Order: sequence, then C-alpha cells, then structure tokens
Amino acid sequence: MLECRVLGPVRVVVDGAAVEVGGALPRRLLAALALADGKPVSDDRLAQAMWDDQPPAKAAAAMQAYVSRLRSALGTAYRDRLGRTPAGYFLHADEIDVRRCGELIEAARGQLAGDQPEQARIRLTEALELWRGEPYAELPDDIAAAERGRLTELREVALEDLAASRLGTGDAAEAVVQLEQLVREQPLRERRWALLVLGLYRCDRQGDALATLRRVRELLAEQLGVDPGPELQELERQVLAHDPRLRLAAPMRVVRPVPIRRPLTTFLGRSAELAVLTSRMDRHRLVNLVGPAGVGKTRLMVEYLATLGPAADPWAARLADVPDGSGVAAAVADAVGVVVTGDPVAAIVDGIGTASALLVLDNCEHVVAAAAELVDQLTQSCPGLRILATSREPLGVDGEITVSVQPLPLTTGAGEPAVELLVDRVRAVRPGWEPNPGELVAARRIATALDGLPLAIELAAARARVLGLGEIADRLADRFAVLGPVPRGSLAWHATLEAAIGWSVDLLDPADRELLLKLWAFEGGFTLEAAETIWPGRETAVLESLSALVTRSVVVADTSTEPTRYVLLESIRAYCRSIDPEPAETRLVQARWVRLLAGRCADSIRSTQAGAFVRMMSRELPNLRAGFAHDLTTDPDTALLTAVSLGVYLYRGVHHGEAIRMLRSALAAAPDASVLDRVRALNVLTALAYFSGDLAGTAELVDVVFELIPQIAADAPPRDYAEALFFLAVGCALTAPLAVTQQVTGQLIEYCERLGIEVMIPAAVSVRTIALLRQTTDSTEMLEYADALQQHSRGWNKGWANQVVGEVYLRHPSLRPDSAERALAALRTALARFLQHEDYPYALNTLRLGALALLRVGRPVEDARRLLAAVQVHAARMGLKTPGHYVVGEPWVENELGAVGVHEPVSWNAMVAMLADD
Repeated sequence: MLECRVLGPVRVVVDGAAVEVGGALPRRLLAALALADGKPVSDDRLAQAMWDDQPPAKAAAAMQAYVSRLRSALGTAYRDRLGRTPAGYFLHADEIDVRRCGELIEAARGQLAGDQPEQARIRLTEALELWRGEPYAELPDDIAAAERGRLTELREVALEDLAASRLGTGDAAEAVVQLEQLVREQPLRERRWALLVLGLYRCDRQGDALATLRRVRELLAEQLGVDPGPELQELERQVLAHDPRLRLAAPMRVVRPVPIRRPLTTFLGRSAELAVLTSRMDRHRLVNLVGPAGVGKTRLMVEYLATLGPAADPWAARLADVPDGSGVAAAVADAVGVVVTGDPVAAIVDGIGTASALLVLDNCEHVVAAAAELVDQLTQSCPGLRILATSREPLGVDGEITVSVQPLPLTTGAGEPAVELLVDRVRAVRPGWEPNPGELVAARRIATALDGLPLAIELAAARARVLGLGEIADRLADRFAVLGPVPRGSLAWHATLEAAIGWSVDLLDPADRELLLKLWAFEGGFTLEAAETIWPGRETAVLESLSALVTRSVVVADTSTEPTRYVLLESIRAYCRSIDPEPAETRLVQARWVRLLAGRCADSIRSTQAGAFVRMMSRELPNLRAGFAHDLTTDPDTALLTAVSLGVYLYRGVHHGEAIRMLRSALAAAPDASVLDRVRALNVLTALAYFSGDLAGTAELVDVVFELIPQIAADAPPRDYAEALFFLAVGCALTAPLAVTQQVTGQLIEYCERLGIEVMIPAAVSVRTIALLRQTTDSTEMLEYADALQQHSRGWNKGWANQVVGEVYLRHPSLRPDSAERALAALRTALARFLQHEDYPYALNTLRLGALALLRVGRPVEDARRLLAAVQVHAARMGLKTPGHYVVGEPWVENELGAVGVHEPVSWNAMVAMLADD
C-alpha cells in the first residue's frame, strides 16, 4: 500500500515502512501532487509550488529529475503510481491522510445523527490522531491556503463533535475537561460553550453551568457587542427550569471493546489470499478464515478491513478474551454496542435489525459450538448482516464459506514470500541491514525449518538483535527456547508460539490428542495407512481422529497426490515430541512402518507398477531415513534387512552417496547378519559403486560376493537366492572374465530350472549374451548376439538389452548400413522401458548414448551436446556417472562429441523428449 501523509510534514509510507524522499523541493512536489488527489498537476503549478516565484531556468528538467528520484524511492511495486500525462504529473496513492480524515469525520457525523455516539467517538479519535501538524506545511499560501483553511475548520468541528460524542455516551466528566480547553483556544465558537454548559449540567454542576452562561454572555458583549445566539439562550432557559431533556434518556452503558488494531509492520506475501477473501466477502454473507495457530488469520482479516475504509464501520468481537461459550453472545453484544437487560441474542438482533452491517468474530476455535449457534441465528434474523470469522476450524454453519490460510510458501513464481518476511522483520531490528549471500542461505534455512509460519518467522527475526541468522538456524532444534516471547502489541494473543500450539492441542478431544502425539515421529508426512499402524485393528477410529485433526488445522491434508499425504507443521511436531510421554515407543511405531514399506519393495519393483511404487517411495524417503536410523542404533540386523529390502529403490531413487553410506553403515553395524542378507546388501552396493564411477571398487565387491555365495544357507528362500546369483552375474558381466560370468549364469539357469523359477531364466540368458557380446570381435557374432538380445529379453531386461545393442551399433557403425538408425531405435526402446520402471540411472546411461546417436543420424552437433550436458547435470544431482555397459568406463562418447559448453538448464521431461522425438 502506498500512503501519503500531509497533515503535518510530508511523509510517504510504502507497505508500512517510511520512505526517505529527500529535502524541501521533493517534499513540496509530493505535497502539491497529494493536494490534487490523483489528478494531473501542470508543470507551471508544480513549479510555483516548488520554487514560488523564482523557478530555475530549466524547471521542467529539474522536476523530471526529482520525479525520477522519487519513483526510485517508491520501489518497483509503486514507481508507476508517480507518473505523467499530457496534462501534467500525478500521484495515485492508495491512501492520503487528508482523504481518510474526511471520510472518518463524515462517517462519525452520520453516527452521531443516528444515535451511535460511541462509534462516532472511535471514528473521530482516529481522525484527529492523523494530525501531526499544519496541513501541507511545505506549500506556499497561494497554493494551499484555501485547502489549509478548510482542513483547519474541519478539525475544529471534529473536536467539537468528539466532545458531543463523549456527552452522548455519558462520559460528561471527560467531555468537560476537553471543552474547557476548547473554549480557551477558540472563545468565540458558541457551540463549544453550549456543549460545556450541557456537560457541566450532566455532572450535576448546575451552578457552574449558569456561571459559564454568564461568562459567554459577557465575552460576546465585550468583544462583539452581541447577545448569545438562540441555542445558548434556549439552553439557559432549560438549565434554569431543570428541563429533563438535558439529561440522557437513560444512562448509556459505555461499550468500548478492545479494538483489533492494525499493526505497523509491513503486510507481506498475502496478496493472493487478500484477493480471495475480498471476492468471497463480496459474494457471501458468512466467510471463515481457517488455518493453524500463528499463520496470520487475524492479520489477514485486519488488512481486509483496512481496504473497506471507515464508512464500513465493522463491529469486531475478539473472542480470544472469552473463556468459554457462555460468554460469546455478551462479547458480540459489547461489540455491537447494545445494552443487554434480558436475552443477549434478542438484544443483538434488535440492535442490528435489517441494517447492512459487518460483524467480525476473531478466534472462534475454543467456542465453536456457541459461535456457530449465534452466527446461525444472526444470519437468519438479520438479512443485511455479513460475518467474517477467524478460527482454526470451520463453524459448520449452513452457507459458511471457508478461506484456507496456510503458511507462507518458500518459493513462488514471484519470489520467496517466507524469506522476504524474515528479511523485512530483521531490517526492523537492524536498521540499515541488508543480507549478504550467506545470510540469505541462513534465512532460507530458517524459513524452511519454520514451515513459513508467519508468527514463528517474526519471533525468529526478533532474535536477530542478539544472534546472527546462521546461529538462529543452527539453534532451531530447540525452537521454542530460541523463538522467545511474542512482542507487545502483536495481534497474536498467546505469550509464545509454544503456548499458541499448546492451546490448539489442549482443545482436542482425548482420542484425537492421543493419536496426534504419536504422529510426530513421521518425517516428511505420512499416509492414512501409516497412521493406522499406530492403532492396529482400529482403522475407523484412526480415520475419524485424523479427520478431526485436519478439520482443526493441526494436520494438513495434501489431496493432490494418491494416497493422500498428511503433514504436521514442524513447530507442531516439535511441541508433540516435547510432551509425548512415550517417545521411544512412538519412534518404534514409525520404524515398524518403514520395515513394512521396505518389505513390499522387492515384489513392487518387479511388478508392472514399479514406476508408481518408486514415486511413492520417494515421497516416503524422509520416513525411510528416520526408520533406518532408529533401527541402526537399536536393532542393526533389522536395519541391514531394511537396506537390503529397499535394494533396487536405493540405486534408482536415492542420491548414490547417501545410499552407499546407508549400506556401508548397516554392513558395519551387523557383522553377524545372515550371509544371504550380507550378499544382497553387497550386490546393491556393487550397483551403486558402478554407477558412481568406482569401477575398481565394483570389481572388488564382485569378488567378495563371488566368495560368499557358496556360504549361503541351503534353506535360503529360492527367489532371494536366485536374485543374489542374478545380480552377481550382472556384476561379473561388467567386470569379470567371460568364464566367470558363464559359470555364474550357468549356475543360475540350472538352479532356476531345478526349482521352477522360470521367470529368471531369460534374464540369466540375457546377462550371458551381453557378456559374450562384450568379448567378441567378430562382426557376425556381434549381430547374432544383438539380435538374440532384442528378441528374447523381457521386462526390465529388455531395456538393458536394447541399451547394450544401441551402444554396440554406435561403437561399430560399420556393422550395418543403417547402424545409426538401429542404434537410435534401440536406445528409444530402452529409454521407454527404463522410464516405465522409473530407473533413472539406466535412463541417464541411455540418454548419454542417445546424444551420440542423434549426431549420427544427422541432428546438429549442438543438439547432441546440449543433451549430453543435460545428462551430466542430472547425473551429478543423483551422485552418479554414466559408465556404459558395452564399453565400460571410457569417455568415448564425450570424446566424439567434444566440449559440451554451457547451456541453459534442461528439465528431465525436456531431456527425454530430445531423444524420444524425431
């Protein structure tokens, strides 16, 4: 919001922060533009305002320079508000204090006339507080004298109206004090004397009232030679006669609920929510802002009210001050300003009637039932009433429209709202501070750790008085100690973030609270199935409690994915962890869920739904890490089994550096685990080493596994034993002599035939064929093996076989006249199969070869280099290399394509399309 304040020295405020506009000349320019209130001002009139009768020789150029500086000071968001038309310069401010002051006074006069003195008093007080000195103080009299005189008179009348409003509320004593001062300042304004006499009379000071009437009579006669006007003469007659009309009809109860004030801090990151709220309020009568503790519901509400202007005059009831539902109606009656002598709801309905009005109910969460009942009655009985509520859960009233208020996003297309809020608040406590690159990194860490929760971010910023941002980020493991108390004047009504969260948790039903305290151990969210493991056999109860937690904004449900994913904000997790009476048991429950997931991995990876399973497991990766870490310290053999079960997923979906560390730590922690489990772990480690470019390490691991295979127990599960032989065979095909590969594949084929594991036999034949293909130098044999691979491979092996065939045709372009085209076709087949299985390491190997295939079929070398560069970037993100499977470890593709150079980033889908499309 752009504000211009001219009731005193010129001030410009942008989004709550004062802007330095410079010296006297730019201030005069701004004052003259504000005086026009958005209309263009000619160069001549601006020159007169700025330099009076002595403009410089090049006044237009000087004005242009000042305007340019002022536009820069307004910032990119508001620079265009100060512009030029053919008629002259203009300033389009969202708010000018002169305009707002007039609106407030006009609204107050209507309220006084409508017998609403308390509301008028509030508006007049706000209007007079806008005055900081002489209006348009910088402008010469020939420009601003008339407007200055009008505003001065407006203020004098407002002071009198304020005294009248105090008399109307029954606050005669305070009004008399004010009026004594007013008559001293302006003794010839008869209305002030009349109000003073009335105030004295209502204070039971009839003698003083009559003495005051004599004083004003003598004053007017002495200075003007006239008698008092008709109003004072009639008032004197009424005082002498003790006219009952001088008293209030009934002692009015002065209702002054605590106003919901608008904070001085900048309002950031909520423009979309504000637009949604505005749209909903324009079309609906009952709107509820719903979100978790500390998310900024009240602030959003206050900013919406600020857009309405003083004429809207909403009634605001702060229900946070109400201890229970029995006090809701009384609090609303106070806000509306009605005197309750019987049924408070009836009094409210009578007070509102059919009037067009807005009622605000802030913080309904602890009195939802009572608030909902009252809202239902009011919406039915008062057709002109609109209601805006804030709560941590819906009211459940027919016609209610909820607007979800979520934490600030970390990134959007327009910036980083959560980080921007943190930086803005740090600037407030460190004048002149601007973040350096390292501090911006720390700011992102803080915003991420605090989930973008505005209250938590503001408390973290407050600590920047005594701690660096890096220190704050490092200490957030104990966030409630670091974040400290809520500052005075905040809209948040709890003393700390911990208290705000505790309030939400304490409002829960016992069963819902019990479930919540077991959810904190899940990292990165959880599914309904995961939650059901907390209460085995009580699936319906889990669903009901989880639904209640989502409704009460304690848990967030992400329904954009299936299965639906549920998330606790990190601050709520930290609170639940701190009060969980059985944290060890809670961690064990989470670890058991991870074991269950891992146990499904092998069968799911083999299925036609392998791709979907890999995507699901990637969403569960934080949980996998936490469960594995728990078992590594409490049950190492189980941790090794988990790592082994995850096997193929680890090399497909996890950064290879992390996966290698996980397997090595499990092997080291479980030296006495079964030989089969150790072999399976070593086979996965072999694949990871290979794709990490460690070919020597790969060969060493193959030798170790080769020696361990005979030690596997005879009663080992047949499928597990067969897969152990298969992965050993793959490693041998890439690193060992042909005879060793033939020995292992022969053993695998014989074992599978004997035990009826038919599905593994084609895979074993494919591995043996690839080994033969890698060893032969005879062209006829190469073609024979290549054809056999393409014809007989099935499932995932079809992708591997076609990748090797494509590599063969690229390496030996003279095999066939159309070797390049055959290579490209084979690689496209391989890529499609690997993408179906979400096998990113093999897909990247295929894309690497594809870059060369594109060049061979006549595509521009820059296209091929761009694809190869993208492959290298994506491979680095996964911590892997692309060593090939026919020619292993040689950079022959890179050598032929030459230096790839620097290219724009390419997304995964775009990279795939470069090879898949003609």
